[in-house]
Amino acid sequence: MRRMTNVIAALGLAFATPVSAQVTGTSDPAVARALEALPSYKPQGQVSGTISLWGHGSFKRDFMGLLIKRWFDEFQKQQPGVKLDYKMYGTASAIGALSVDAGTLAILGEEISPESAREFTRAKGYPPTMIEIANGSVDTNFFDYAHMIFVHKDNPIAKLTRAQLEEAFGAEHKCAKRNVRTWGGLGLTGSWANKPIAPYSWKTDVDFALFFRERVLCDSHRWNPAVREYMPVTQPDGTIVQHGQLILEALAKDPNGIAISNVRFANPDVRAVPLAWDAKGPYVTASNATLIDRTYPLVRIIPAYIDHAPGKPMPAAEREFLRYVLSREGQTAMVEESGYLPLSPAIAARERGKLQ
Repeated sequence: MRRMTNVIAALGLAFATPVSAQVTGTSDPAVARALEALPSYKPQGQVSGTISLWGHGSFKRDFMGLLIKRWFDEFQKQQPGVKLDYKMYGTASAIGALSVDAGTLAILGEEISPESAREFTRAKGYPPTMIEIANGSVDTNFFDYAHMIFVHKDNPIAKLTRAQLEEAFGAEHKCAKRNVRTWGGLGLTGSWANKPIAPYSWKTDVDFALFFRERVLCDSHRWNPAVREYMPVTQPDGTIVQHGQLILEALAKDPNGIAISNVRFANPDVRAVPLAWDAKGPYVTASNATLIDRTYPLVRIIPAYIDHAPGKPMPAAEREFLRYVLSREGQTAMVEESGYLPLSPAIAARERGKLQ
């Protein structure tokens, strides 16, 4: 049931807002530095076979098509014995296809859901092998834009840690030491100290909130009971108002509020708060640089998955294709054809090490 819900939600979002026409280019210094430091693709040998690729995309709006086609066209010049069959019908289809051998490679548009991971493990007896291939965008629709924390413009809070977000948005404090329900608990003084915290969020059981639950609430299902949840709303004329916009419109009227959203939905009455993993810092806002180096705590990660049984060789065609994707050529193509950001050289090296 959840997989079907994900498909419907993904299609709804796909038709709601066009992909941003502005693609993050290599002219950005942080992006250019990351790409230049990556090694070029050098085959470890000639391989053959058919890669059956399933995952992120839409059968009616093929926003991943240009990237996939460019990747494979460039890859096949050095690996002519490999063919590609791709069905980018959405993240919800990808792991299911891998678990029943309909696919050999899955590219997700977000982190894997717990249900999908359990589904694969039940079918195969071992978990799927994950290779990180990209960082999500700062603010580009469909390309896993970063979660950001906003407060009303009149709120003086200067910075927040991941643990403080758990204290304010959560109820179980699995990693933090306590629950916090007033702004004084987050460090504000004077007239702000006893003001109640009013949290705003995506609907807490949809994919957007599942990421926040894993990253901030330490996998707790229990949210602050005061949280106000939002879903996209279809207007009488058929247009869709995104939940991120609705959240920040509500926050603009509530000086006590704190909200999860994205800068693409910001308005003059709200502001984003710098975040840090812990009190040692650094406290940063979301940017190309802080997402690539992952100093920003709420960066999204784009994974690929393959079926690699323990004790057996890794599928050769899929291994070489992922090595290409993690190369300078593959990451450059990704930046030029999508809204994703490249991996840092250190993360890319770590992921290539999994492919040995």
